[in-house]
Amino acid sequence: MDISFDAVPLISDKITGVGWCEAGQTTAMARLHPENSYTYSFFSRKDDHIKLERIAPFAGDSIKTQIAHFSGYVYRAASAFVPWPYSSFFGKKANLTHFFNFIVPPGVSGKTVVTVHDMTYKAFPETVRGRTRTMLNMGLKKSMKRADMIVTVSEFSKSEILKWFPEHEKKLRVVPCGVDLKKFRPCTEPERIPAVKESLGIEGDYLLYVGTIEPRKNLERLISAYGIYSERRNGSVPKLVLAGGKGWLYDGIFAKVQELGLGEQVIFTKYIPSEDMGPLMCGALAFVFPSIYEGFGMPPLEAMACGVPVLASNAASLPEVTGDCAVTCDAFSEESIAEGLAKISEDAELRRDLSLRGRKRAELFTWDSSAEKLYDVYKELF
Repeated sequence: MDISFDAVPLISDKITGVGWCEAGQTTAMARLHPENSYTYSFFSRKDDHIKLERIAPFAGDSIKTQIAHFSGYVYRAASAFVPWPYSSFFGKKANLTHFFNFIVPPGVSGKTVVTVHDMTYKAFPETVRGRTRTMLNMGLKKSMKRADMIVTVSEFSKSEILKWFPEHEKKLRVVPCGVDLKKFRPCTEPERIPAVKESLGIEGDYLLYVGTIEPRKNLERLISAYGIYSERRNGSVPKLVLAGGKGWLYDGIFAKVQELGLGEQVIFTKYIPSEDMGPLMCGALAFVFPSIYEGFGMPPLEAMACGVPVLASNAASLPEVTGDCAVTCDAFSEESIAEGLAKISEDAELRRDLSLRGRKRAELFTWDSSAEKLYDVYKELF
């Protein structure tokens, strides 16, 4: 087959979970099935060389690149109203094109597959950026109708999609994400941990959250719960480190820290470079992820692969990912989260047990396995 991947999620200067999902699946597939031809396709109005540099580590020698010299933003906006053929930019060579970020444009040559990661914009619309919400409200229904096959990342997301789009049940498949076990593993260079901590202004023990700084991640409630825990221990608790790029409606999250007087205990970091993520994870006393809604939830899985004990909410898809290998809490209860923080911080034996069991569970979620399941979806179409 000649397979094209829409590479927009890979060319950003700050790759999100959607991009890492695409990277993991496509690079593994190209390695496992070299009998096919693979291409990363994307729009670029300027700075082609920067985007090519960003995508080069994923493309390697196995995946070609194809650039359409036009504004992707203009095309996506215009094609929401006018059926402007995608093939007029990228041709008709591909037998199959996979779009990893919800939207299939009009006029794609060959078969099409789309990944719909979650239904956040339906379930919790107030937590989604207005522009994104508008795009999905206008385009997702058409997108799913255009697609020959729809992929989602968990059984939970499948049930959510069918709640709003039951007509697509026959072409909906679940392909879980994976974790890079070479990148996320117990630290083999322990001297890097203090170096990364110093670069981020972290001293002593810390509880770590990694992800976008935005309402859906439940960070205001986490901060409040941490405040409860800290007050009960007279401030003698690990620091709380919130690591990630700023997302949507983040002002309230920063304001909550100041409101509770936790400025010395809660640390916001810059966006973490990929090479620093492993040491940052491995240095944490525990990983905390009380999100209210996740299509899959890769960060807890990455922490488990590093042997870091996890506190996660029992909401959405997270139980599918963590199984019985994490301390769980009620995402909507500050008291429950505070109790979870205390439990995982103060019980060393529990942390050792979670570390061992978490690593074994993470080994079930490889990118090779994910890519093979995705490839089976592709084969259904031919």
